[in-house]
Amino acid sequence: MQIQDLPYPDPGVPDARSGPRFLWWLFRNQLGGQFKSLAWGLLHFVSVSALPFCVGLAVQAVVDRSGRQLALSGGLLALCCAGQAIGDTFLHRTAVTNWITAAARVQQLLAHKAAQLGSALTRRVAAGEVVAVSTGDVEKIGWFVEALSRFTAAAITVVLVCVGLVVYQPTLGVVVAVGLPVVALAVLPLLPRATRRADFQREKAGRATELASDTVAGLRVLRGIGGEDLFLDRYRRASQEVRHAAVRSARMWALISAIQVLLPGLLMVAVVWYGVHLARQGRIGVGELVTVYSSVMVLTYPLRHFEEIAMAYSFSRPSAKRAARVLSLERATDTVGSRAAEVPSGDLYDPATGLLAPSGRFTAVVCGDPDAAGRLAERLGGHPSEEGTSVLLGGVPLDELPLDSTRTAVLVQDKDPVLLSGSLRELLNVPASGDVGAEKALAAAQCGDVLTALVQGSLDAEDPMDARITERGRSLSGGQRQRLALARSLLTDPEVLVLDEPTSAVDSHTEARIAEGVRELRAGRTTVVFTSSPLLLDRADRVALVHEGEVVTVGVHRELVHKDPRYRAVVTRETDEETALNGVLEGLDELEEIEETA
Repeated sequence: MQIQDLPYPDPGVPDARSGPRFLWWLFRNQLGGQFKSLAWGLLHFVSVSALPFCVGLAVQAVVDRSGRQLALSGGLLALCCAGQAIGDTFLHRTAVTNWITAAARVQQLLAHKAAQLGSALTRRVAAGEVVAVSTGDVEKIGWFVEALSRFTAAAITVVLVCVGLVVYQPTLGVVVAVGLPVVALAVLPLLPRATRRADFQREKAGRATELASDTVAGLRVLRGIGGEDLFLDRYRRASQEVRHAAVRSARMWALISAIQVLLPGLLMVAVVWYGVHLARQGRIGVGELVTVYSSVMVLTYPLRHFEEIAMAYSFSRPSAKRAARVLSLERATDTVGSRAAEVPSGDLYDPATGLLAPSGRFTAVVCGDPDAAGRLAERLGGHPSEEGTSVLLGGVPLDELPLDSTRTAVLVQDKDPVLLSGSLRELLNVPASGDVGAEKALAAAQCGDVLTALVQGSLDAEDPMDARITERGRSLSGGQRQRLALARSLLTDPEVLVLDEPTSAVDSHTEARIAEGVRELRAGRTTVVFTSSPLLLDRADRVALVHEGEVVTVGVHRELVHKDPRYRAVVTRETDEETALNGVLEGLDELEEIEETA
């Protein structure tokens, strides 16, 4: 896979059982790129490590006054330099490719998981954590995946050089062969502590990111209640904790780096001292001493990759753990579906609650618990948060349909819909039946003043459709965002539209017009609205009251508000005392009717 070929047609099914397993899965899915990186890495490192042998031959040729040997060493030196340059160029190219493609694969997997889980994702994982995984964490994961092949090339080079030195000059070669593993493995006892400190730092950074994300999302509310200073202090404390953790982690890695500099230096001193002693005794030549000394000096370069792989793993392991946690989340129902792809039609029925939404009718659902209403709305859309009996659409279980078919048949609009940044035209560029135009949808949602506000806020937009919408629509009021989201849902024109409190942020006059507009535009289509607003309930063809997870009564609004105390308590916000008083008054009215009849 090359960078220009991204995105992946199919990123695959990740092994998300743990962070290390996920990293190994990524590595196995990039074997082609890893072998290329390994091959170019070997060419580069071997060429660098062979330079001392060439220099040693040249020095010895000068000592021996051999022109032929000097020319041979010069040719080998030129060949090594060419191999070093070519290997370094293509090693960098393949390494960056492996890094970017690994990060892109993780981002695609996260995007697919977010699309698969829908709104259930942010209830099971904090939104800030998802953002942290899809931005900073993917870079660290990609770093380790690409560094693994370079480390392998460096390790193989070190082994080859040690074997070559033992063969070339056994006396000094044995010293180097024994000393290099000690130098490479000396930092191993420090790695667990460094890893723990890096994990702690990443945990603190993740919490700070979540706090910042939540603060930015609720900035309008915080300013309204004067709480921005309070949350600023909280973020300041969180950022200071991140700084302290980063300093502690950096100290440990600085110690590891110092050891990686100190020990090779000591090994070099030992080799030079022992080599000079052997040269004085005439046991080795000057060229051999220069070769061994230069080899030890040059080997500090591939040895650096031992430290890098340790750092890469320490930083990527918590990142991979978080990514695996998100990718391991599953829907409560199958996303593939056992039935063929189809878009059924007919009555919408939930066996668990007994809720029935007749085909082509406007059904309102009253539920005293807003959270329960949200869960029921998701069930009706085929996105249950837990396993249970499937909702039926025209007698077809939604759980048995492919996810795309389910979402085409039933559209659920959450009570807090999200508006993405861009123009209004881009916002309304959604899959739709084509039977409802943008003007009709905007008119039904009463978006006239919203269009005016968008044009006034965009200096270069004469057409409202070209007006820019800021991130999450923060430049608009809550009611304006709600109406734009409703217009987007109406434009889609699904077989079944489920709306969860679509008018909770608008005034009563606008709400009445919206209720009438939705009823007219959705005529002949199945519409289910979760609401406790009398204005919407009065225009519904059918009203169902859900109490403690079951439908307890069904009728029309004006009948239920007089006959059912539980319904009236939810819709009119009656207190328990008022409900009891109304019950007594109704009893007295019944007694009076009986007396008059008698």
